[in-house]
Amino acid sequence: MTTQQMLDERYGRTRKTRSTRFWTIAGLGAVALAVVGTGWFAFSATSSAVDAATTGFELVDDHTVTVSMLVTVPAGTPVACVLEAQDEEHGVVGWKVVEYPAADTHSRAFTETIPVTAAATTGLVNGCWVP
Repeated sequence: MTTQQMLDERYGRTRKTRSTRFWTIAGLGAVALAVVGTGWFAFSATSSAVDAATTGFELVDDHTVTVSMLVTVPAGTPVACVLEAQDEEHGVVGWKVVEYPAADTHSRAFTETIPVTAAATTGLVNGCWVP
C-alpha cells in the first residue's frame, strides 16, 4: 500500500464502490415507500371514520333515560351506535344498540330512549361504527 492510499484511507477519502451506493439509494427508496404507504393507510382509515358526541340527556323517570347525540359520518354511509345509561357509580343500568340508514347529510342529530333497570344519573353514546 502506498503512502497516498494509506492517507486516503485514514482520512476517509476513499471512493465508495457502486454496490454501496446502489444499496444506499435502494434503502432510501424503501424508506420513502414505507412512509408513503403508512400515510396512505392512515388517511384511508380516517376518511371513513365515525364521530359521535353526546349533546344531552334527560332522566325521564326511574325506568327511562333519553339521550341526544350528534353523529358525523361521510354522506351515504349507514351507522350503528351503542347508547348507555349509567348510575352514580358508573355502572351500566341500561343500554341500547341503534342503527341508522345512510343519508345525504354529513352530520345528523338523534334522540333515543333507553330503558333502564335501576335509577340512572347519566346517559351517553358509548361508541358508533359503520356496520
